Amino acid sequence: MFDFETTLSGIEYKIRQLIEQNDKLKGQVMQLKEQNEEQAEIIKQQEKNISQLKEETQILKIRNTLVDKGDSAEIKLKINQMIRNIDKSLSLLNDIS
Repeated sequence: MFDFETTLSGIEYKIRQLIEQNDKLKGQVMQLKEQNEEQAEIIKQQEKNISQLKEETQILKIRNTLVDKGDSAEIKLKINQMIRNIDKSLSLLNDIS
């Protein structure tokens, strides 16, 4: 009878340890999910910043081209092209949101 009680006590102890370990792991999973959401938000912001910087770069390239060439017809074409690109970008952003 003593061996049975000892074995049962050992099993109960191991079950309590497993339950505690399970609870800790659940907490870690929740933390990791929160971190994942935060990282996803950071990625979205960084992608937005990259897009803005690309637009600024394009504007600067166009400006430099305009300063070098000074052709008003070409300037209008570049501006129209840039406006179309901005409209496309805004449309894509609206679709994502």
